[in-house]
Amino acid sequence: MSHTAPKSLSDYRKDIDSALEDSFLRRTLDTFAVAYRANREAVFKEVDERGLIKQIADAKDDACKHMEELYEQFRRVAEERGVHVHRAATAEDANRIIASIARENNVKRIIKSKSMTAEEIQLNPYLEKEGFIVDETDLGEWIIQLRHEGPSHMVMPAIHLSRYQVADDFTKETGVKQDAEDIQRLVKVARVQLRRKFINGDMGISGCNFAVAEMGAVSTVTNEGNARMVTTLPRVHVAIAGLDKLIPNLEVALTALQVLPRNATAQRLTAYVTFMAGAGECRVCEDNKKIMHVVFLDNGRTEIARDPLFSQIFRCVRCGACANVCPVFRLVGGHKMGYIYIGAIGLILTYFFHGKDKAKVLCQNCVGCESCKNVCAGGIDLPRLIREIRSRLTEEQGGGVEGTLLAAVMKNRKMFHSLLKFAKYAQKPFTGGTQFQRHLPAMFLGKHGFKALPAIANEAFRDRWAKIAPRVATPRYRVAIFGGCAQDFVYPEQLEACVKVLGARGVAVEYPMSQTCCGLPLEMMGQRKTSVDVAKQNLDAFDASKYDAIITLCASCASHLKHSYPQILEGKADAARVQLFADKVTDYSSFVHDVLGLTEKDFNNSGEKVTYHASCHICRGLGVTKAPRDLIADAATYVPCAEEDVCCGFGGTYSMKFPEISGTLLAKKLKNIEATGASRVVMDCPGCVMQLRGGVEKQGMKVKVSHIAELVAENLKN
Repeated sequence: MSHTAPKSLSDYRKDIDSALEDSFLRRTLDTFAVAYRANREAVFKEVDERGLIKQIADAKDDACKHMEELYEQFRRVAEERGVHVHRAATAEDANRIIASIARENNVKRIIKSKSMTAEEIQLNPYLEKEGFIVDETDLGEWIIQLRHEGPSHMVMPAIHLSRYQVADDFTKETGVKQDAEDIQRLVKVARVQLRRKFINGDMGISGCNFAVAEMGAVSTVTNEGNARMVTTLPRVHVAIAGLDKLIPNLEVALTALQVLPRNATAQRLTAYVTFMAGAGECRVCEDNKKIMHVVFLDNGRTEIARDPLFSQIFRCVRCGACANVCPVFRLVGGHKMGYIYIGAIGLILTYFFHGKDKAKVLCQNCVGCESCKNVCAGGIDLPRLIREIRSRLTEEQGGGVEGTLLAAVMKNRKMFHSLLKFAKYAQKPFTGGTQFQRHLPAMFLGKHGFKALPAIANEAFRDRWAKIAPRVATPRYRVAIFGGCAQDFVYPEQLEACVKVLGARGVAVEYPMSQTCCGLPLEMMGQRKTSVDVAKQNLDAFDASKYDAIITLCASCASHLKHSYPQILEGKADAARVQLFADKVTDYSSFVHDVLGLTEKDFNNSGEKVTYHASCHICRGLGVTKAPRDLIADAATYVPCAEEDVCCGFGGTYSMKFPEISGTLLAKKLKNIEATGASRVVMDCPGCVMQLRGGVEKQGMKVKVSHIAELVAENLKN
């Protein structure tokens, strides 16, 4: 099967353009994404989702720490039951072992059931080169084998194909014209073709979802009966599993099975869950026993297991949910969102299993929305690991001109702020006195023409502060404001709205002038060293012990300050001081709603129809969902929007690097907003304001885009 990885960002952009032009792919993945989210939410209501995920994470982490003991236990028990157990250090070793098993048993035809580990080692091409006939038997895998493609999804490998493409492939395979409209007939054709392969197969190769050490058993979890045919009909059965599939007992597997199907396909349970403990009966074999082998693949796994950060990737149960909810996968599909493994976990596994050269470009295609982390069956912090890989690659190979320049400027706070202030003068020929860069030549916009770009404010918030700082004699709380770049220099009115509300409700407010960018853009560009430098600057700017809260109106800043600072500053700053700072960080909506306790009695409800965009880092990064919606309903008339919590496509530097995807996500978001009939949309993030306001301006929509703080300030009773 064919697998390719982009060699350069420019080549990758061409691939993305091609995917975005595939209307069938877009329509199919759109339909699936919407249905999956609704169905998954419904099926998880029956169980304690977070509790189960924690159980899986703890069990898999423990198994990772005892990988060697579990392997030895599995080998001993399985061999007592007549199974031959092998250990392969590399992909080449695994391929060689499996080919030798086939030769020793005079095998000519091999039938396979779905196995991502077999894809990882490129088993099919190896066996075919050795002269064996290899047939995939899962329907989706067989279809993509006919097309000489790799899977575009770990669970639904042929999701990218239409019935017309499948009918054409079946026509070529059978020599009989197939009718694409008769789906039942296509299924029957596949059944007939595959049954012939089952009958003629000399050896079956299956994957393994769990390798249960105490039983010496391997398992398969499928929705087709084909895997059972592969593991029972041929006289030889080879199961291939990564060492990370080892678990201590059946209880761990049964716990994971409460989440795996729900996460993969929104089912309570798959159609077939099979555990094979020992060699089964086979009349044509000596002693009436099937010849059974289990091949465990290392391929770097034992080294990863020792990594205190990346070992968590072995919690993965291969459900594919990280792709199911990924806004980028939804647009471009798995062939452009991975190499062999796809989705967020695929970006990480490519780096470890298939090389830095294949991962370098792919790992940049993450918008950082945290949807994958939010649904991961093992609770893997996928966005953090992707950022860590970017940092490692930047340190090893350099970060390119843009990243190096950004790091040089942002490291020096005074130079950074001076450049932003200078920009307000340099932009005048292009703004026409408006809030947008209206007169930029098209050559400067390129693919960024899908939105109007904002103008730098005439006066930064920090320069207004002395004039607007509230004077509170007996404050209820003392807080500091973390402004962030966009609100300090582009949207100071948002911070002013915040200060107005805080001052009116008896809150003493400070604005430390030595604060700088939170550093998230640097993290997204892989510039870890400078990211740490600016984090230290902000830590020095705020004496967290003086404040009840450090309030920020940027959800992205809040999430980064609260969750990432303790991670990136570990061992580089006083841990207690960092944690105190992180603990004090609070988003605007939570402080106003939960701490100040504003309710509908505090507002003159305007009656304005207002909808909401749940910025990625407010709803997932911080887990704040109720407070903003309550505030909207108290101050105006809240109108829910379809897919409120789906990314708008900004992602900071992501929108600059992948404008094609950013623009497409924005267009979908604006369409959903328009469908509400609301006259206004509010959010908790200035980056989202920038994205949506720019899109509204470009399209000429009659919708006001503002920060939720502005809505609150406008309607607050005196």
